[in-house]
Amino acid sequence: METEFERTAEVEAIRARLDHPVIDGDGHLTEHLPLLFDLMTDEVGAATAARVQKILSTPDPARPPASSFGTPAKNTLDRATSVLPELLHRRLDQFGIDYALLYPGLPLVYVGHEHEEVRRSVARAANRYYAEVFGGFRDRLQPAAVIPTFTPQEALDELEHAVVELGLTTVMLGGIVPERAASGEVVIRGLGHGSPYDYDPVWERCLALGVVPTFHTVGRGLASRASTTNYVYNHLGHFAWAQEAACRSLIFGGVPKRFPDLRFAFLEGGVTWGCQLYTDMLSHYEKRNRDAMANYDPAAVDAALLGELFDRYAPPAMLPTRPRPSGNGTAPTSTPLSLDDVDDFRESLITSPDDIVDMFTRQFFFGCEGDDPLTALAFQRGVYPEGKALRPMFASDIGHWDVPDMRDVLAEAWELVEHGHLDTDDFRAFTCTNVVEMVTSMRPDFFVGTAVEHDIALP
Repeated sequence: METEFERTAEVEAIRARLDHPVIDGDGHLTEHLPLLFDLMTDEVGAATAARVQKILSTPDPARPPASSFGTPAKNTLDRATSVLPELLHRRLDQFGIDYALLYPGLPLVYVGHEHEEVRRSVARAANRYYAEVFGGFRDRLQPAAVIPTFTPQEALDELEHAVVELGLTTVMLGGIVPERAASGEVVIRGLGHGSPYDYDPVWERCLALGVVPTFHTVGRGLASRASTTNYVYNHLGHFAWAQEAACRSLIFGGVPKRFPDLRFAFLEGGVTWGCQLYTDMLSHYEKRNRDAMANYDPAAVDAALLGELFDRYAPPAMLPTRPRPSGNGTAPTSTPLSLDDVDDFRESLITSPDDIVDMFTRQFFFGCEGDDPLTALAFQRGVYPEGKALRPMFASDIGHWDVPDMRDVLAEAWELVEHGHLDTDDFRAFTCTNVVEMVTSMRPDFFVGTAVEHDIALP
């Protein structure tokens, strides 16, 4: 460990109690923009790069402004750490972190830009930046490639470039697509249900390449989070909102069921939205699966009984319009429907509660910041079917304003144990096992050649 960057006594004490490495499932890097734009010019040409920079530097009155106070400043060491891979590499031990997946800075926002030229140019330059700038530090730092997804083709093009040509092994896809209608209204669609495109070739390519589709989608500036004056108003809950929308679209589009060997990760929104969607899905399926819908078929009403009950109990004002039996003794309906017509789970391919349990506890992973106490909800096994926990992953979020001091991220996560919310086995799952199982399920050799290769149980 570098003596110039020594651990605090608190981090040292925590690491002394752990028998496993700490894997950061969602740290952040900050791009050095002059270099990024130089690479963009090299990749897409000077004219395109100039147009993109002009768009990015021109305020859009239809989009809320981002905070200009978004990265460390007074803590200059941390600011430099998020920009300089060698410095971050040297300081990981100080943080008590052994290996880190790193997600984008600027491209995190612009992967969802409405201009195709912008999002594709930013992604192309960023992915080359990550491959080249982090090339000598991949034993402990794994930057995630940026994959725009407004169409399947742009996703496939960038997957090929980032993974096949550049050798990046972690990818971040845009999970929702904000499209501006002719009326000016912004419409949100996902990559499954409700999409005019077939994204199955993208999921097939992810499987073939051994990469996990991870979503770190931004919701700030959309729907109710569009204040032009208050950044925090827009920021609160926006990652959870966007990740839930992405996940729900995949589920109801049948993606997890068609691709049972694929894993999906939803980052920085915590796990509470996942807990709610999980239990809500089970409840809705129980009451509104195809067979259960027979309980609500208007044709099943016993009109004679209903009329009798009205005669006996209805107030006088209702009697003139009491239900009347039709010729066959049932309530009339103008639009006869079959159970297939009202089966909202048909496209999802879900046929039993077990399908829902499987996708939420085996296929889905949730990035949770270290200081989020509600991560503990994922481990409340007694409230979930079969006593299975969800899969939260430790997210340091280093590089952003919500980490005032990078040295504290592990200690903040350890408070879950100190306060009795997690035991040490849960903490191992949170800070190591879940992220390891996620990436190695798709690429068994993911950690081969890394600093943690011999410290984790590889398949």
